[in-house]
Amino acid sequence: MGWDVLGHEWAAGLLARQIARGELRHAYLITGPAGVGRRTLALRLVQAVNCLQPPEPGVPCRTCRRCQAVERMQHPDLSVVQSEQEGAILDIDSIRELQRSLILSPYEAQYRAGLLLRFQEASLSAQNALLKTLEEAPARVILILTADSAESLLPTIASRCEQLRLRPMAIEMAAAALQARWSVGAEQAELLAHISGGRIGYALRLLNDDELLAQRSDALQDLWTMLYENCRARFAYVAEAYFGRKMSRSDRQDLRARLRFVLQTWITFWRDVAVTAAGSGSAVFNPDMRAEIQTAARQVSAAEAARQVAALEKALERLNSANLQLMMEVLLLDWPLLAG
Repeated sequence: MGWDVLGHEWAAGLLARQIARGELRHAYLITGPAGVGRRTLALRLVQAVNCLQPPEPGVPCRTCRRCQAVERMQHPDLSVVQSEQEGAILDIDSIRELQRSLILSPYEAQYRAGLLLRFQEASLSAQNALLKTLEEAPARVILILTADSAESLLPTIASRCEQLRLRPMAIEMAAAALQARWSVGAEQAELLAHISGGRIGYALRLLNDDELLAQRSDALQDLWTMLYENCRARFAYVAEAYFGRKMSRSDRQDLRARLRFVLQTWITFWRDVAVTAAGSGSAVFNPDMRAEIQTAARQVSAAEAARQVAALEKALERLNSANLQLMMEVLLLDWPLLAG
């Protein structure tokens, strides 16, 4: 079975060689877009250094008791740290709890591992708290951070880790993998490969979650409808779709998660419009919306579509601090009004 990380064989080979030669680093930073395989690679690394019966040096069997426990993220020598939900803030208390566990000797494995997922969500105080551990890591400890990019972290964090930057697979390769390995039909595999942008992890999540696909379709249909509506209708949509009732604190957390998904979906549409208007010939994220994308591209310039992408990306960054209703209203009011 080996490392089994589709599209990232180069990274698996590099890490396997380091383990085999006894050159394992104390800290790694695995970057790339969500769903590209960051967590999978990190877990394979923990398996490889702790496997009970490796078929060869640096290669996990993935079937022994330790490998199976790591796969489930339930091994006693593996500490997993992440925010409560995507987009939330990882606070300093989580880092302090991790540090207390890392000073203990491994319970049964070769290495005690700290896996810090989506570390771009860590507060500045949490990142600063981790610095001391990165500088003076205890013996038999390995730290693995995942993040969108090294630039999303403090430079002092990134500089103390060996960095592995993962990239999505080519659309054609992702579609072929979905068909060959998961027996997905050709048409669905093509659609999932495009929607995920070649991120096989995200494609599999979509494959196994019909509700997520439905939410994507709803978000795109809402966007398309609002491009033909006036300001009053756009105000009403924001109020009714997202802020129609009084919300508790947990409700607002759920709303942020929902808005994060909606904004990310809208970004893919405007990127498609930008590349189509520019005539670049690049693959689109939403081939099932090709007619709508082409219609928008005839009325909206590539520069204007790119400006909408930038506005949505900025809104994503402000989800935890902005007045959400005002933010959504401003976004939609700035959209062009299509004719026809």
